[in-house]
Amino acid sequence: MFFVDTVETPGLGNRGYLAGGRSTAVAVDPPRDVDRLLAPAARRGVRIALVAETHVHNDYVTGGPELARLTGAEYLVPAGARVSLPRTPVADGDRLEVDGGLVLRALATPGHTPHHTSYVLEEDGRAVAVFTGGSLLIGTVGRPDLVDPRLTRELARAQHASAHRLAEELDDEVPVLPTHGFGSFCSSAPSEGDATTIGKERTANDALLKDADAFVADLLAGLDDVPAYYVHMQPVNAAGPAPVDLTPPRRADAAEIAARLAAGEWVVDLRDRVAFAEGHVAGAFNFEADGRLAVHLAWLIPWGKPVTLLAESPGQLAGAQRELARVGIDRPAAAATGGPADWTGAGAEYRSYPRGTFADLAGALGRGGRAVLLDVRRDTERARGHVDGSVHIPLHRLHDRLGEVPDGVVWVHCAGGMRAATAASMLDAAGREVVAVDDSFRNAERAGLTVVRP
Repeated sequence: MFFVDTVETPGLGNRGYLAGGRSTAVAVDPPRDVDRLLAPAARRGVRIALVAETHVHNDYVTGGPELARLTGAEYLVPAGARVSLPRTPVADGDRLEVDGGLVLRALATPGHTPHHTSYVLEEDGRAVAVFTGGSLLIGTVGRPDLVDPRLTRELARAQHASAHRLAEELDDEVPVLPTHGFGSFCSSAPSEGDATTIGKERTANDALLKDADAFVADLLAGLDDVPAYYVHMQPVNAAGPAPVDLTPPRRADAAEIAARLAAGEWVVDLRDRVAFAEGHVAGAFNFEADGRLAVHLAWLIPWGKPVTLLAESPGQLAGAQRELARVGIDRPAAAATGGPADWTGAGAEYRSYPRGTFADLAGALGRGGRAVLLDVRRDTERARGHVDGSVHIPLHRLHDRLGEVPDGVVWVHCAGGMRAATAASMLDAAGREVVAVDDSFRNAERAGLTVVRP
């Protein structure tokens, strides 16, 4: 009897898998912190004999080479991938024994990348699951524009063909187990639901419902911005990342924090946005530890710039360090725990700013107040509706465009409050008077503000 364990990485919107039988198993698309796969293998009493990559990843640093080294497993990488690390190249149709009658069959599914490969798990010759990586996702497919802009249209058409190949070769009841699609920016559209099968995708996935021309046109029209850090992931994975180091960073005192800020380094406060607004070190940026930290910080920070982390507890700090290591921010320059009183020198004051709702904004405007409303959502979000008269600078572009924000009190909003808090912290660090709108965008119109829709 086979098993499949799922390893969730919600901060990145990804999944890895451990699948096997009584004594041995295969790990598919493992995250960098490989202890999260070693632990379930140990609980089940199985040896990881194979480590399989569906593709060279663009959105996170893989743990594949390190997991293979630690376990002595065979490291499987699609034959067409351009990598320089030791591996076993896998071609379409290759079959690899996992455990007794349990076999992994490689199925070429180009589209997300030219070399992308899915893996069909077969028990006694019958398909029991398919690991689809960035090919067929829940209701959508992996985006085709991450490799080379010149290949995007070709890869989009390949995604359509690969989805049809999976649907043609596999029965309706076969579970589809993708790596992306749970919030990952590697997905070409948001996925809905937590589980799916080939049969469900036949009735819900545009790749299987539309002809190739219509599918490609719609897919390309809906692509969102690409996180800036993605450009650094593929080279790291192709060369073979270093083993992850999660030992605690060096501790910084108030003087060192001040010196790092004065040197232009990034000091990141990991506390929740309410606590940060109430009091924080002047010049610090707020990236909530529980708010997709890895994606947003890696997207915004100039790559390679030293970062110092401020956390309310050692546990919060350790969690953030693990999240950041998954996207190649390996070692914080320094760190501190506690609160603003611990991070500022004797007698130094720390800063604060107000939070508000869309109703508060409407009330302020109704009383004749003047305000700059800054929308930091992405282009695709704003295209679905925006507050009339608002200024638009997506969060991932704000740090370099602070000078474009008009004079006045800045009320900054996103879709729900988290990104607005980060933007507010950047404006506050630049000396601007700011109000963080901690509210759902759905409430803007309800509050009486005019929302312009397409």
